[in-house]
Amino acid sequence: DVQLQASGGGLVQAGGSLRLSCKASGFSFADHGIGWFRQAPGMEREGVSYISPSEGIRYHADSVKGRFTISSDNAKKTVYLQMNSLKPDDTADYYCAARRYGRSRFEIWGQGTLVTVSS
Repeated sequence: DVQLQASGGGLVQAGGSLRLSCKASGFSFADHGIGWFRQAPGMEREGVSYISPSEGIRYHADSVKGRFTISSDNAKKTVYLQMNSLKPDDTADYYCAARRYGRSRFEIWGQGTLVTVSS
């Protein structure tokens, strides 16, 4: 089955860190870029970070730049999001999604993993 499995969410105090993982299966990891998105209650979904190892692209939204780092382990078909200096505003459901190179849409979505940052 084509699948993205997100994990690593939890409850953390402001200033703390978490590492999210997104494991891919059932499709060619090498042919896809992987993005992390988040959605807080009552808010629109927001793009957080994106990585495309084959294209040498790495992107972080301004809201997380300098605090979050996206990386990938191609052998494990896993993308990580290291989140440091977490703020209460980072509280959201975090989703990973895959976009096949040459296409604009993210077509494969994982389930969310909840990150809660307490003040």
